[in-house]
Amino acid sequence: MTGTGEGSDSEEVFVQPAADDLGERLNRGQPEALEECYRSLGPLVMSYLSRYLPQPDVEDVVQRVFYEVWRAHDRYDPALSLRGWVLGIARKRAIDQLRKRRDVVVPLESMREITGDDGREVAERLGWADEMRAALNLLPDLQRKVLELAYFDDYTQTEIAAALDIPLGTVKTRTSRGLQRLAGLLERGRTM
Repeated sequence: MTGTGEGSDSEEVFVQPAADDLGERLNRGQPEALEECYRSLGPLVMSYLSRYLPQPDVEDVVQRVFYEVWRAHDRYDPALSLRGWVLGIARKRAIDQLRKRRDVVVPLESMREITGDDGREVAERLGWADEMRAALNLLPDLQRKVLELAYFDDYTQTEIAAALDIPLGTVKTRTSRGLQRLAGLLERGRTM
């Protein structure tokens, strides 16, 4: 393990491989991996779905999401983000649930936000981009740089490690911490 001057980064370098391994274990069909996935991503999925669905429907849809995660576990590519894959399934199940609720009037704004560019107005996209820029600017420089290289310059984690001359484990730690902090900042911004 190589130090980078960030004292707590070195602690998570040991934790990160276990998180990376979760996707591989899920892909292989290990039941305990599904349980771990549910424990770690369940609250995120529930929070995500509660933005779009009435509260009584959220728990049912969460159960459907993780049923589908298990049913399609062999289609998951461990090289991709497990969180992104699970949230993609959650998005589809939310849309299905909203379509089924024809007896209830669903606010048009909810559908615009969940369906993507074809339903969004320019002002909404610009507002989201402004929120994202503001939140990114609140991150520590080391985390922000890694996220900018990954998401704006399309660098892989290996390319980021080479460009910044830091260990790959440090890139993964900074990415993870940066995304968690960014999510918290964005969530706080919405509740204010």
